[in-house]
Amino acid sequence: MTTPFRNVTPNGPGSAASLLIVLSFAGFLLLTQSLFVVPAGQVAVVTTLGKVSGNSRRPGLNVKIPFLQAVFPFDVRTQVRPEKFATLTKDLQVIEATATIKYAVRPSEAGRVYSTIAYSDREVYPRIIQPSLLKALKSVFSQYELVTIASKWSDISELVEKTVAEELDKFDYVDVRGLDLTGLEIAEEYRAAIEQKQIAEQQLLRAQTEVKIAEQEAQRYETLNKSLDTQVLFKLFLDKWDGKTQVVPALPGTNGSNTPVIVGGRNK
Repeated sequence: MTTPFRNVTPNGPGSAASLLIVLSFAGFLLLTQSLFVVPAGQVAVVTTLGKVSGNSRRPGLNVKIPFLQAVFPFDVRTQVRPEKFATLTKDLQVIEATATIKYAVRPSEAGRVYSTIAYSDREVYPRIIQPSLLKALKSVFSQYELVTIASKWSDISELVEKTVAEELDKFDYVDVRGLDLTGLEIAEEYRAAIEQKQIAEQQLLRAQTEVKIAEQEAQRYETLNKSLDTQVLFKLFLDKWDGKTQVVPALPGTNGSNTPVIVGGRNK
Protein backbone atom coordinates (compact mmCIF):
# COMPACT_ATOMS: atom_id res chain seq x y z
CA MET A 1 0.00 0.00 0.00
CA THR A 2 1.40 3.38 -1.01
CA THR A 3 1.17 6.46 1.21
CA PRO A 4 0.03 9.86 -0.22
CA PHE A 5 2.68 11.73 1.82
CA ARG A 6 6.07 12.38 0.40
CA ASN A 7 9.08 12.00 2.62
CA VAL A 8 11.40 15.03 2.71
CA THR A 9 14.76 14.62 4.23
CA PRO A 10 15.80 17.43 6.62
CA ASN A 11 18.89 18.31 4.62
CA GLY A 12 17.23 18.03 1.24
CA PRO A 13 16.98 20.79 -1.39
CA GLY A 14 13.28 21.43 -0.64
CA SER A 15 13.87 22.45 2.97
CA ALA A 16 16.69 24.84 2.02
CA ALA A 17 14.49 26.58 -0.51
CA SER A 18 11.67 26.95 2.02
CA LEU A 19 14.06 28.38 4.61
CA LEU A 20 15.39 30.84 2.06
CA ILE A 21 11.88 32.02 1.22
CA VAL A 22 11.05 32.49 4.91
CA LEU A 23 14.25 34.42 5.56
CA SER A 24 13.71 36.62 2.47
CA PHE A 25 10.16 37.42 3.57
CA ALA A 26 11.31 38.22 7.10
CA GLY A 27 14.08 40.46 5.78
CA PHE A 28 11.67 42.28 3.48
CA LEU A 29 9.22 42.74 6.37
CA LEU A 30 11.94 44.12 8.64
CA LEU A 31 13.09 46.47 5.89
CA THR A 32 9.62 47.86 5.24
CA GLN A 33 9.07 48.28 8.97
CA SER A 34 12.41 50.08 9.39
CA LEU A 35 12.11 52.65 6.61
CA PHE A 36 9.56 55.41 6.21
CA VAL A 37 9.28 58.55 4.10
CA VAL A 38 8.23 61.95 5.43
CA PRO A 39 6.58 64.03 2.65
CA ALA A 40 7.55 67.64 1.98
CA GLY A 41 5.69 70.08 4.19
CA GLN A 42 5.47 67.62 7.08
CA VAL A 43 7.52 66.35 9.98
CA ALA A 44 7.16 63.05 11.83
CA VAL A 45 7.02 62.37 15.54
CA VAL A 46 8.55 58.99 16.41
CA THR A 47 7.50 57.21 19.59
CA THR A 48 9.16 54.22 21.25
CA LEU A 49 6.60 52.13 23.12
CA GLY A 50 4.38 55.21 23.31
CA LYS A 51 7.04 57.70 24.42
CA VAL A 52 8.31 60.46 22.12
CA SER A 53 11.86 59.70 20.99
CA GLY A 54 14.26 62.37 19.80
CA ASN A 55 13.55 65.35 17.60
CA SER A 56 10.97 65.60 14.85
CA ARG A 57 12.00 63.77 11.68
CA ARG A 58 12.42 65.97 8.61
CA PRO A 59 11.11 65.30 5.07
CA GLY A 60 12.84 62.47 3.23
CA LEU A 61 13.80 58.85 3.96
CA ASN A 62 14.03 58.00 7.66
CA VAL A 63 14.74 54.91 9.77
CA LYS A 64 12.97 53.54 12.85
CA ILE A 65 13.14 50.42 15.00
CA PRO A 66 10.70 47.83 13.61
CA PHE A 67 7.64 46.98 15.75
CA LEU A 68 8.91 49.10 18.67
CA GLN A 69 8.59 52.55 17.18
CA ALA A 70 5.56 54.24 15.63
CA VAL A 71 5.37 57.32 13.37
CA PHE A 72 2.87 60.21 13.62
CA PRO A 73 2.97 62.86 10.86
CA PHE A 74 2.41 66.58 11.53
CA ASP A 75 1.70 69.12 8.79
CA VAL A 76 3.91 72.20 9.25
CA ARG A 77 2.70 74.14 6.21
CA THR A 78 0.75 77.38 6.66
CA GLN A 79 -2.87 76.64 7.52
CA VAL A 80 -5.76 79.04 6.85
CA ARG A 81 -8.83 78.78 9.08
CA PRO A 82 -11.84 81.13 9.15
CA GLU A 83 -13.54 81.57 12.53
CA LYS A 84 -16.97 83.20 12.69
CA PHE A 85 -17.47 84.82 16.09
CA ALA A 86 -19.77 87.11 18.09
CA THR A 87 -18.64 89.34 20.95
CA LEU A 88 -19.55 92.43 22.97
CA THR A 89 -18.09 95.91 22.54
CA LYS A 90 -17.23 98.38 25.29
CA ASP A 91 -20.71 99.92 25.02
CA LEU A 92 -22.27 96.42 25.26
CA GLN A 93 -23.23 96.12 21.59
CA VAL A 94 -23.12 92.73 19.89
CA ILE A 95 -21.05 92.44 16.73
CA GLU A 96 -20.46 89.48 14.46
CA ALA A 97 -17.56 89.01 12.07
CA THR A 98 -15.14 86.44 10.66
CA ALA A 99 -11.51 86.17 11.74
CA THR A 100 -9.35 84.31 9.22
CA ILE A 101 -6.08 83.27 10.84
CA LYS A 102 -2.97 81.91 9.14
CA TYR A 103 -0.69 79.77 11.28
CA ALA A 104 1.86 76.97 11.12
CA VAL A 105 3.12 74.41 13.63
CA ARG A 106 6.78 74.95 14.45
CA PRO A 107 8.65 71.87 13.14
CA SER A 108 10.84 71.64 16.22
CA GLU A 109 7.81 71.64 18.54
CA ALA A 110 5.80 68.82 16.93
CA GLY A 111 7.01 66.29 19.51
CA ARG A 112 6.00 68.54 22.39
CA VAL A 113 2.60 69.15 20.83
CA TYR A 114 2.10 65.40 20.50
CA SER A 115 3.12 64.61 24.08
CA THR A 116 1.18 67.45 25.76
CA ILE A 117 -1.82 68.50 23.64
CA ALA A 118 -2.65 66.77 20.35
CA TYR A 119 -1.99 63.39 18.75
CA SER A 120 -2.38 64.76 15.20
CA ASP A 121 -2.23 68.08 13.35
CA ARG A 122 -6.04 68.01 12.97
CA GLU A 123 -6.31 68.70 16.69
CA VAL A 124 -3.95 71.70 16.67
CA TYR A 125 -6.59 74.27 15.70
CA PRO A 126 -9.37 73.35 18.16
CA ARG A 127 -6.99 72.76 21.07
CA ILE A 128 -4.35 75.47 20.55
CA ILE A 129 -5.35 78.14 18.02
CA GLN A 130 -9.09 78.54 18.53
CA PRO A 131 -9.07 79.18 22.33
CA SER A 132 -6.33 81.82 22.04
CA LEU A 133 -8.02 83.45 19.04
CA LEU A 134 -11.40 83.78 20.76
CA LYS A 135 -9.75 85.07 23.92
CA ALA A 136 -7.88 87.75 21.97
CA LEU A 137 -11.00 88.80 20.05
CA LYS A 138 -13.00 89.21 23.25
CA SER A 139 -10.16 91.12 24.94
CA VAL A 140 -9.62 93.59 22.08
CA PHE A 141 -13.23 94.34 21.16
CA SER A 142 -14.24 94.91 24.79
CA GLN A 143 -11.88 97.93 24.85
CA TYR A 144 -13.64 99.89 22.08
CA GLU A 145 -17.09 101.28 21.41
CA LEU A 146 -18.97 100.16 18.34
CA VAL A 147 -18.47 103.43 16.44
CA THR A 148 -14.71 103.27 16.97
CA ILE A 149 -14.59 99.64 15.87
CA ALA A 150 -16.38 100.39 12.63
CA SER A 151 -14.21 103.41 11.80
CA LYS A 152 -10.87 101.79 12.74
CA TRP A 153 -11.47 98.26 11.50
CA SER A 154 -8.04 97.73 9.92
CA ASP A 155 -6.19 99.02 13.00
CA ILE A 156 -8.18 96.70 15.26
CA SER A 157 -7.45 93.78 12.93
CA GLU A 158 -3.71 94.40 13.37
CA LEU A 159 -4.18 94.65 17.14
CA VAL A 160 -6.02 91.31 17.25
CA GLU A 161 -3.24 89.65 15.23
CA LYS A 162 -0.62 91.01 17.62
CA THR A 163 -2.62 89.89 20.67
CA VAL A 164 -3.13 86.36 19.30
CA ALA A 165 0.58 86.05 18.45
CA GLU A 166 1.55 87.16 21.95
CA GLU A 167 -0.91 84.72 23.50
CA LEU A 168 0.41 81.77 21.46
CA ASP A 169 4.03 82.75 22.07
CA LYS A 170 3.47 81.89 25.72
CA PHE A 171 3.25 78.22 24.70
CA ASP A 172 5.78 78.36 21.84
CA TYR A 173 3.88 75.82 19.72
CA VAL A 174 2.91 77.67 16.55
CA ASP A 175 3.73 80.76 14.47
CA VAL A 176 0.99 83.23 13.53
CA ARG A 177 1.49 84.25 9.89
CA GLY A 178 -1.44 86.68 9.54
CA LEU A 179 -5.00 87.51 10.52
CA ASP A 180 -7.84 89.23 8.63
CA LEU A 181 -11.16 90.49 10.00
CA THR A 182 -14.03 90.54 7.51
CA GLY A 183 -17.81 90.55 7.33
CA LEU A 184 -18.61 92.94 10.18
CA GLU A 185 -22.30 92.70 11.07
CA ILE A 186 -23.99 95.24 13.34
CA ALA A 187 -27.55 96.38 14.02
CA GLU A 188 -29.02 98.60 11.31
CA GLU A 189 -29.85 101.49 13.65
CA TYR A 190 -26.19 101.79 14.58
CA ARG A 191 -25.02 101.94 10.99
CA ALA A 192 -26.70 105.34 10.50
CA ALA A 193 -25.08 106.68 13.68
CA ILE A 194 -21.67 105.48 12.53
CA GLU A 195 -22.09 107.08 9.10
CA GLN A 196 -23.17 110.39 10.67
CA LYS A 197 -20.15 110.39 12.96
CA GLN A 198 -17.81 109.69 10.07
CA ILE A 199 -19.35 112.57 8.07
CA ALA A 200 -19.04 114.90 11.07
CA GLU A 201 -15.38 113.94 11.53
CA GLN A 202 -14.67 114.64 7.85
CA GLN A 203 -16.37 118.04 8.06
CA LEU A 204 -14.42 118.90 11.21
CA LEU A 205 -11.16 117.88 9.55
CA ARG A 206 -11.99 120.02 6.50
CA ALA A 207 -12.82 123.03 8.71
CA GLN A 208 -9.60 122.63 10.68
CA THR A 209 -7.64 122.50 7.44
CA GLU A 210 -9.29 125.68 6.14
CA VAL A 211 -8.58 127.50 9.44
CA LYS A 212 -4.96 126.42 9.30
CA ILE A 213 -4.60 127.67 5.72
CA ALA A 214 -6.19 131.02 6.66
CA GLU A 215 -3.82 131.41 9.60
CA GLN A 216 -0.84 130.70 7.37
CA GLU A 217 -2.05 133.29 4.83
CA ALA A 218 -2.57 135.92 7.56
CA GLN A 219 0.88 135.25 8.93
CA ARG A 220 2.39 135.58 5.47
CA TYR A 221 0.68 138.93 4.82
CA GLU A 222 1.68 140.20 8.26
CA THR A 223 5.30 139.34 7.60
CA LEU A 224 5.10 141.01 4.18
CA ASN A 225 3.56 144.21 5.60
CA LYS A 226 6.29 144.49 8.24
CA SER A 227 8.97 144.25 5.58
CA LEU A 228 7.43 146.90 3.27
CA ASP A 229 8.89 150.17 4.58
CA THR A 230 9.14 153.43 2.51
CA GLN A 231 12.49 152.59 0.95
CA VAL A 232 11.36 149.11 -0.10
CA LEU A 233 8.22 150.54 -1.70
CA PHE A 234 10.29 153.15 -3.54
CA LYS A 235 12.65 150.43 -4.80
CA LEU A 236 9.71 148.29 -5.96
CA PHE A 237 8.25 151.30 -7.79
CA LEU A 238 11.50 152.06 -9.57
CA ASP A 239 11.82 148.42 -10.62
CA LYS A 240 8.41 148.63 -12.27
CA TRP A 241 8.65 152.23 -13.58
CA ASP A 242 8.65 152.52 -17.36
CA GLY A 243 10.31 155.99 -17.36
CA LYS A 244 7.29 157.73 -18.87
CA THR A 245 4.92 158.03 -15.96
CA GLN A 246 4.49 161.72 -14.97
CA VAL A 247 3.95 161.12 -11.27
CA VAL A 248 6.89 159.54 -9.45
CA PRO A 249 7.37 159.42 -5.65
CA ALA A 250 10.38 161.35 -4.43
CA LEU A 251 13.21 159.53 -2.70
CA PRO A 252 12.27 158.66 0.90
CA GLY A 253 13.97 160.58 3.67
CA THR A 254 13.59 164.09 2.19
CA ASN A 255 12.64 166.91 4.53
CA GLY A 256 9.09 168.21 4.71
CA SER A 257 5.81 167.04 6.08
CA ASN A 258 4.37 166.06 2.71
CA THR A 259 5.94 163.42 0.53
CA PRO A 260 7.48 165.29 -2.45
CA VAL A 261 6.74 163.94 -5.91
CA ILE A 262 8.20 164.51 -9.36
CA VAL A 263 5.67 165.57 -11.94
CA GLY A 264 6.96 165.98 -15.45
CA GLY A 265 10.53 166.04 -14.19
CA ARG A 266 9.95 168.88 -11.62
CA ASN A 267 9.57 168.71 -7.84
CA LYS A 268 6.12 169.58 -6.46
